Amino acid sequence: MNHDYPAMILAAPVYEVAKQTPLDAALMLSRRLENAVFLKREDQQPVYSFKLRGAYNKIVSLSPQERASGVIAASAGNHAQGVALSTRKLGLQAVIVMPKTTPEIKVSSVREMGAEVVLHGNTYDDACDHAKVIAAERSLTFIHPYDDPLVIAGQGTIARELLEQKQAIDVIFVPVGGGGLIGGIAVWFKTHSPDTRVIGVEPDDAPCMYEALAQGERVILEQVGIFADGVAVRQVGEEPFRLAQKYVDEVILVSTDEICAAIKDIFDDTRSITEPAGALAVAGMKKYVERENIRDKTLVAIDSGANMNFDRLRHVAERAELGERREALFAATIAEEPGSFRRFCEVIGLKGVTEFNYRYSDPEKAHVFVGVQMPGGEEDKTVLLERLQAEGYACLDMTDNEMAKMHIRYMVGGRVDGVEHECLYRFEFPERPGALLRFLNKMGQHWNISLFHYRNHGAAYGRVLVGMQVPPEENEQLQQFLQELNYRYWDESDNPAYALFLS
Repeated sequence: MNHDYPAMILAAPVYEVAKQTPLDAALMLSRRLENAVFLKREDQQPVYSFKLRGAYNKIVSLSPQERASGVIAASAGNHAQGVALSTRKLGLQAVIVMPKTTPEIKVSSVREMGAEVVLHGNTYDDACDHAKVIAAERSLTFIHPYDDPLVIAGQGTIARELLEQKQAIDVIFVPVGGGGLIGGIAVWFKTHSPDTRVIGVEPDDAPCMYEALAQGERVILEQVGIFADGVAVRQVGEEPFRLAQKYVDEVILVSTDEICAAIKDIFDDTRSITEPAGALAVAGMKKYVERENIRDKTLVAIDSGANMNFDRLRHVAERAELGERREALFAATIAEEPGSFRRFCEVIGLKGVTEFNYRYSDPEKAHVFVGVQMPGGEEDKTVLLERLQAEGYACLDMTDNEMAKMHIRYMVGGRVDGVEHECLYRFEFPERPGALLRFLNKMGQHWNISLFHYRNHGAAYGRVLVGMQVPPEENEQLQQFLQELNYRYWDESDNPAYALFLS
């Protein structure tokens, strides 16, 4: 069924609860990118996210009977808060099903708005399935976060505001999860400003719209990354996909480090903290400008939300310079003798050393893990690598080695002799009370754990690096165990960082 989205967007009464958000000039980004850059500040909505628009537009349209019965939604955060605030405004009952991994700050926020919270499962998909069961049992109306024409039209009001605030926009960048936001924005722009390019941006570890458009059908991703949890969706909505095929020009993928760099960019310009999903559009904009080499254009990025856990800021700060390519990480081999560190630093020159990790392990040579500031980006890194190699240093670039960035840089010095049949795996597991103990119990009952490093940044998932002593004849049993464990994992046994620093 085709809907008259421009008319629906015009009729959407979202300002009964949402507000028209500012379109702020990003002066520092503009200078760096040599384009006029603007941020649409949806992080300034009452629930710190654009989701309020679509949720209210759907709920306010319900019949008297549906209103009397109440509504239900599944969400890990932003949609939940949008539904909760909308139902409080309208005096309706709301049930919100949230994954058990949802940070307490978001759970508390939804409860404070008067909604009943049900915690179920580890993922949005688990929560969504359970919400539909409850909806049938209690005759509640399910409010979908993105695959609903009224929700899409509510989000589309952002585009209407934009063209009232800035009549000539060359390119607009939109974060993509399930696709409701970009669907509404793209329809309005292609109707009222058809020359504006509409670019979606997704994390490279959750590319559900990117893959769907590439394959011409809605695909279900086997797994999705969870750093940008607001867009961690395994399959785009049916209606958003139909609209994207017709109206979206392109979808760009960005890395976690590039998202962290974009969070810092937005902070530098606005002194506000954006959540990872909220910074996607800026990350995609930077990548697009570099690729297309465009200048003197008007570019708009949707700053879609600010529901950031304070705990995660440490991770963002660590990775922002890497994402901007202003820091490089190297594994280098130096002589084990007095003065070798000084000579190594002399070759590096006047560049700032951000970290230097080392522990004695061999009478002839030492492996060091070093971070170096790179004001000139990739070009600086290439020059330094060539200089180090010319001086006889064996040097590996670890800047894009996820295991090295997440674990090794905090573990240098952990080498030990006599560990037989060790294999190394990196895991993500749901972060909830007792999760680490359960994980340890499962791992420990099969093989000896020879190495263990755990990190969490206030996210829904913990990161663990595990060494296990598994005899070759038990490899098949190990593979079966990994499947039964059902956690996302990577085999890191052949990672050069492991060989240099831990094995």
